[in-house]
Amino acid sequence: MKILIINCSPVKTGATAKIVDLVKENLKQGNDVKTICIDDFDIKYCKGCRSCHKTGVCIQHDDVLQMMTYYEWAQIIISVSPSYWADIPGQFKVFIDRCTPWCNTHEPHASIGSGKTGYTIALRTGPSMRECHRIIESIEHFYGHLEIVPKGSLGLCSVEYKEDVESKKEEIQDFCNKVREKEFLK
Repeated sequence: MKILIINCSPVKTGATAKIVDLVKENLKQGNDVKTICIDDFDIKYCKGCRSCHKTGVCIQHDDVLQMMTYYEWAQIIISVSPSYWADIPGQFKVFIDRCTPWCNTHEPHASIGSGKTGYTIALRTGPSMRECHRIIESIEHFYGHLEIVPKGSLGLCSVEYKEDVESKKEEIQDFCNKVREKEFLK
């Protein structure tokens, strides 16, 4: 299977990146796994002009199309997002806003291949799962508009630094095992 794991954080070496690496390590056997970081792409803010509602194409020229080639390529998409003020990081939200041409609520719209499934891992520094649920809901809402079927999620609390991920390895392994079972992976 072709698996895309997205670091939704602009920090390429922090706790989110460590989780991305662990998921990749757990799922790479027998699969083609690619990882990307939102910070590797130049994505401009949506201008709200709505021209994409008429054409299915954005008027701006940046890295959104490049990022969407990864979504097109993948069969399974796993988004790993930290909490920035109780929601996804602004950089990832800007990307979601720019995916309006692929949104299934208007015609014409661009599309990525069908039959894709999505998973989410949310992490936060505090002890309450409430923020994790909000992040998961945001990403699953995005998945729905791209017709990516949400299949599972994991919330991790008390994770601020990459060293904090060590105590979460078993939960991450269990999550990867569930992905493997749901997707019939080796």
